[in-house]
Amino acid sequence: MSSEGRPMLMLENVRSHYPLALHGVGMSIGSATGVNIDYLRSLKKLTTRIDPFLVSDHLCWTGAPDVPTHDLLPLPYTRTTVEKVVSNIHQAQDFLQRRLCFENISSYISYRFSEMSEWEFINEIQSRTQCGLLLDLNNVYVNSQNHHFNPLEFLHGIPLHAVQQIHLAGHSDRGDFLFDTHSDIVCEPVWQLLRETRKLMTHSPPLLIEWDELIPEWHTLEQEALIAKKVWTGT
Repeated sequence: MSSEGRPMLMLENVRSHYPLALHGVGMSIGSATGVNIDYLRSLKKLTTRIDPFLVSDHLCWTGAPDVPTHDLLPLPYTRTTVEKVVSNIHQAQDFLQRRLCFENISSYISYRFSEMSEWEFINEIQSRTQCGLLLDLNNVYVNSQNHHFNPLEFLHGIPLHAVQQIHLAGHSDRGDFLFDTHSDIVCEPVWQLLRETRKLMTHSPPLLIEWDELIPEWHTLEQEALIAKKVWTGT
């Protein structure tokens, strides 16, 4: 996480005009060996310099110490994992002196020894750490199809009052499973989940549409943003 150079200059230039949210992929908050203190030091330096309105990462692990997988790996939903994640979040929030948000990830495997559902797992962690949540509705839909559950049960099962940001995205249908590629328009079932979420929430967090691959012309991106605004506001 470089503190100088052109990327930092560009970031500071944007920050001088707009509020920023920092969204990471490397905290590995589910690590059995604890959060990397060097990572936290670098992140604290960046947050002090940029002063973001939100700092978020993913509810997952990303590999063994010094052996990153460069992927967001799902956690087993067990009491033991809850204890470790709660401890790691307390450590990270205490070190950074700020409330962090964690995103529900997309996944393609599950663990036979899980003891609870994904939403029960999230609810337990949030209630014990008072962290914020980043609700990715495309990930909810992808997981509901890959792991065969009702996405509305997920929405009703998590503490929506803790949601500080909502993500939307497109995915790819690989036949046997859905793959969270961020490479297409938001599908209608995800728009419907956004409508249901709005009915259940008493506040209005910012929305973000992610698009990482096969990025289309500006008109398509703009239309997706306008649809999101219309769905969320009902106008």
